[in-house]
Amino acid sequence: MGLGTGWALAGRDRCELGRHCDAKGDMLAARPLLRRGGATPLPIQHKGPTHMMMFADSSRGKPFSKDPAVVELGGQYFLYYSVPPFKDGRDDDGWRIGVATSQDLDAWEKVSELAPLSPCDAKGLCAPGAIVLGDRVHLFYQTYGNGADDAICHATSDDGITFIPNSTNPIFSPTGDWNSGRAIDADVIVHDGKLLLYFSTRDPDMRVQMTGVAAAPVDSGYCRGDWVQLCNESILQPELPWEGECIEASALCRHDGRLYMFYGGAYNNAPQQIGCAVSDDGLSWERVSDTPILPNGAPGEWNHSESGHPFVFEAADGTYHLFFQGNDDKGKTWYLSRKEIAWHDGIPCIQP
Repeated sequence: MGLGTGWALAGRDRCELGRHCDAKGDMLAARPLLRRGGATPLPIQHKGPTHMMMFADSSRGKPFSKDPAVVELGGQYFLYYSVPPFKDGRDDDGWRIGVATSQDLDAWEKVSELAPLSPCDAKGLCAPGAIVLGDRVHLFYQTYGNGADDAICHATSDDGITFIPNSTNPIFSPTGDWNSGRAIDADVIVHDGKLLLYFSTRDPDMRVQMTGVAAAPVDSGYCRGDWVQLCNESILQPELPWEGECIEASALCRHDGRLYMFYGGAYNNAPQQIGCAVSDDGLSWERVSDTPILPNGAPGEWNHSESGHPFVFEAADGTYHLFFQGNDDKGKTWYLSRKEIAWHDGIPCIQP
């Protein structure tokens, strides 16, 4: 995780890839592509034929939810997200992971909150990544409050609510002189018999945020000794002006046999915006555009300060959904929202 009720929704008829779409997402024009490198659901507002999910956890006295991850289990959708400390002087205060459920991906109700699960995350836990394997939710999340020593942890649940931590937590942190040893913002995807774990880390000076990857056998217990780091340098680091000094929050999906990584470019509220890269092996990545595929909103829109920290959910009907965080007040509040992804010649196009 990188560091009111008045909002207006951005119903732009654009796919924000330098390609324009009509209301159905059909492509109208193109420009150059590949370049290397308690909680209460908030009102859903409508603009034209589209609507947007808006959710925020108000248990801390203001709407504040970050870092979404979504899975389906037993005919129900589960949303995992970060909530901040209460900051009211209580003991053992810190970042936590909220759990909400939905039947339609739009209306969410908070049902639980995860307190620290292991000694290593006693100061806080947040930025969940989630996947269902064998009818069990696997949650990959980060510790918080330990600076360069923050690392990735793992827990499992059969009901999506009650989690059992991995006994070897933290399960992963990177090695090598190219990084600081820190690992945050995990996401995972199954590929070629392995579970690929994507993480964000920083350079040794803790200035530039970038992406790395590790792997474990898909039939393993995902314990600390199961992971092998697959890179000796960043697989994707900030290069474009809008990415600033940060690429974080990798969000993986597969489409037509290729891997896609959606990511947050620039630090929070810089503004952070969402980009995308594509790969055939999970190691070598090419950006699909030199502009964000989902930018921050215009002044007055609910996401003017940021559209960031993506997560991609592929539903059982084959539709793809991009969950993301945003705000219009430089991070005083945070909301979660969703947009559907259409695909055109292997390029993702975010629907209005």
